[in-house]
Amino acid sequence: MGGDSLALGRFATVRRGWKVCDLGCGSGVLDLLLLEREESLSLTGVEASPAAAETARRTFAQNGLAVRVVTGDLRDRSLFPANAFDLAISNPPWFPTGAGKPGGPARSEEGCTLEELCAAAGYLVRPGGRFALVHRPERLADLFAALRSHGLEPKRLAFRQHSPSTPPSAVLVEAVRQGRPGLEVLPTLFHADPALH
Repeated sequence: MGGDSLALGRFATVRRGWKVCDLGCGSGVLDLLLLEREESLSLTGVEASPAAAETARRTFAQNGLAVRVVTGDLRDRSLFPANAFDLAISNPPWFPTGAGKPGGPARSEEGCTLEELCAAAGYLVRPGGRFALVHRPERLADLFAALRSHGLEPKRLAFRQHSPSTPPSAVLVEAVRQGRPGLEVLPTLFHADPALH
């Protein structure tokens, strides 16, 4: 399990009975983490890869969990009505197409840009609903601009880093749709996850 997904699963705000949409759910790791915290959540995952979506379905079925997984493009607004969810969550690709960063297509915005992801979240969550995601610290200005352009106000932020002497490797952000300005910066999260070194 990736350390960033684990951190995001702990960071996102959840409430009893909330409807949650995992944008780009992959194998469903984030959904499992959220259900550990609040078993009454109604979870839906959206995944473009048929193979990953099927893996997620099998995982949930084997664990007796009623999580809906939709195979499709999260940018497709015909998948769900507007304002359908209390929370959207995502561990998206971090790097712009052609940035030359490691990780291949899974870490490239080739299939969905940051702007498109924020547009989807802004469409899906109700007024007062939340969007939580993990991203790269150097993309923070882009992230805030994309969130605000789609009616999502950044409200909570935490950096994640390996040690006090290293720069942050990731940033966790939670925005509220039609929220008032005012950002809470939480204590830095430290980790020693070999997969992220």
